[in-house]
Amino acid sequence: MSQNTHSTAPAPPVSTADHGAIRVITVNRPDKLNALNGATLDALHVAFDAAAGDPAVRVVVLTGAGPKAFVAGADIAEMNLLTPVQGRDFSLRGTRMMRRVERMPKPVIAMVNGFALGGGLELAMCCHLRIAADTAKVGQPEINLGLIPGFGGTQRLLRLAGRAATLELCLTGAPIDAARALQLGIVNRVVAAADLEAETMKLAEQLANAAPVALRGMIDCINIGGECGIEEGLEYESAQFGLMFSTQDMREGTAAFLERRKPAFKGE
Repeated sequence: MSQNTHSTAPAPPVSTADHGAIRVITVNRPDKLNALNGATLDALHVAFDAAAGDPAVRVVVLTGAGPKAFVAGADIAEMNLLTPVQGRDFSLRGTRMMRRVERMPKPVIAMVNGFALGGGLELAMCCHLRIAADTAKVGQPEINLGLIPGFGGTQRLLRLAGRAATLELCLTGAPIDAARALQLGIVNRVVAAADLEAETMKLAEQLANAAPVALRGMIDCINIGGECGIEEGLEYESAQFGLMFSTQDMREGTAAFLERRKPAFKGE
């Protein structure tokens, strides 16, 4: 006599799908509004490591599953049980993952399809570009939990939106709509919710057809220049500019311009 047992494995907290040279990474906890727990942070880190090391991937799009949230925050149920040392470790875990995203050698676009609150806004801000649905809301509501942002929110928001806006969003904890986020420079574009995926993929396709080595050089220059003095930043930019002259992409791009045709970049 045999007995069939069926066990349903839980869905992974992060899923990936390739669309040509574009990899879509999705936080896949819609029942929890895609809240970031430890397992999700680790899965995101693995997913971005894989995308960085895959030569077929030229652009990454990051989004959240379901119609309501990009990422609604960190997992409060998990945080409620943490000791002070565990809380610091959880913060460092998230910070390392988001720094990994920020330092990606390929463009990362956040497709903000709903709530991006707390850790969700922090995750969006570490991406290189952010496109938000006109229905999205963003904010740093940690004050309402007796907490402060722990995944870089005070630092990246300060650099994107300035001191006054950062103090307002962090001290009051009140969310803002996509239109105000655009006005403050927190997101790059706002589009109708129905057009969000199409517009995001259109931008991703544009970047996927651009010169990969030059894209990486610009990301590096902007990351480094944002954290150092102007002289050091200019020196680094000049070094990166010179490096481009060693690439086949630069020869192809300049030849295509002179020949009045579209370039075909290979990342070489």
